[in-house]
Amino acid sequence: MSFPLPARIHLPKGQWQGPAAAVVTLSYDERFLRRKRLVTDAGEPLMVDLAQTTNLDPGDALETDDGRRIEVRAADEPVLRVTGPNLARLAWHIGNRHTPCEVQADHLVIRQDHVLEAMLAGLGASLTRVIGPFRPEGGAYGHGRTLGHDHGPHGFPLAHHG
Repeated sequence: MSFPLPARIHLPKGQWQGPAAAVVTLSYDERFLRRKRLVTDAGEPLMVDLAQTTNLDPGDALETDDGRRIEVRAADEPVLRVTGPNLARLAWHIGNRHTPCEVQADHLVIRQDHVLEAMLAGLGASLTRVIGPFRPEGGAYGHGRTLGHDHGPHGFPLAHHG
């Protein structure tokens, strides 16, 4: 029985170079972790043991104790492609519900959700269900995830980072 090689260092996209020794493909939910056993796309076990809960973005890497870098990729998952004549208004309504959203020049992407689909359709959005990677924007006050919100001393929402 072999033990998984520990990976204790998170390297954000753009802060590492060279070819990756392996790739691990994870869903949006799976990319939010601190300590977890994973399996690379090639079937090699990997034990992630980070100092704190971290949001892994596609293109980031995990560095193992022996110096190898494992690239993080976004898995395909059920998402909703949102288009419409007033994309900024649609984005506002999605954001008002604190829903993770990927913003592109001509469309938005959210995870499939029948309640949000009905709301967006009612606002005149065109909706397409697709299977693809989900890469939402980070929190408003830096990178990472916004998990709900909390109003700080000046009444502004504060992002929660893992």
